[in-house]
Amino acid sequence: MTPTVDVYYGDAWELAPTLEPQSIDCIVTSPPYWGLRDYGHPGQFGLERTPQEYVAKLVDLFARLRPALKDEGTVWLNLGDSYASDIKGSGGHSAKQVSNAGSRYAPRRYDPGLKPKDLCGIPWRVAFALQEDGWYLRSDIIWHKPNPMPESVTDRPTKAHEYVFLLAKSERYYFDQEAVREPLDGPLHAPGNKPAFGDVLRNDFRPERMGVVWGNPAGRNIRTVWTITTKPYSGAHFATMPPDLAERCIKAGCPEGGTVLDPFVGSGTTLYVARKLGRNSIGFELNEDYRPLIEDRLKQGVLL
Repeated sequence: MTPTVDVYYGDAWELAPTLEPQSIDCIVTSPPYWGLRDYGHPGQFGLERTPQEYVAKLVDLFARLRPALKDEGTVWLNLGDSYASDIKGSGGHSAKQVSNAGSRYAPRRYDPGLKPKDLCGIPWRVAFALQEDGWYLRSDIIWHKPNPMPESVTDRPTKAHEYVFLLAKSERYYFDQEAVREPLDGPLHAPGNKPAFGDVLRNDFRPERMGVVWGNPAGRNIRTVWTITTKPYSGAHFATMPPDLAERCIKAGCPEGGTVLDPFVGSGTTLYVARKLGRNSIGFELNEDYRPLIEDRLKQGVLL
């Protein structure tokens, strides 16, 4: 059966209550980051006056989405950080900021409690606020970018990572470990060659044990650092989530035939990947000007 794709244009906060209760298996999304870009669209998210207002609004959105998420459902939330009182109002120069042709730098915004050049800590502010609101904060995943955007800063390291938070609605939730196993670092021990109790492999320098690991033949459990290159998408006026990043989240968080929701569709990467993986998807997008971009993106979504 061909997966369904439904895109609704409008404010996510208004569209969230229209979703059918217990209809979504997982949410995979990357909201606009705080204070980075002004797309000139009334009501756009990310231009709140303070970090506190940004966090509160995002927490409110997920509270509105909560009834639609199945009890065993999960949220995969990608967020980048920003700096207080940068010369152009943001700092950090994330991929979303630098590659957004056709948009403007956001007006200068900062928390009175932050000093100029302070890292705002937006991702963790959001994660802790969602935890306080009742969500289970299960994992902080580092999205390591081996090809980060260049930065002209001379007094701090160049930013080469963002966060992906795994949150759950309930204590017990769907997570397909087998679908996202990673390759082992070396060959497995031969059958029957399991080390004796107390045999510490990392200190075992016998030739027959060198470079040999003990584990699942299907691969090791997925780690919390994901090295994924950013991928340019010529049709987009903004940086897009890499398909490989969305794929890991969907494979782990949504069963085959299930439904993925992205309340910030952008160019449609999450919907595109969900369709390729045989999952149904629903998306919200505030800016209807992106309709041709999303439709073009989805035409590429041939089933694997």
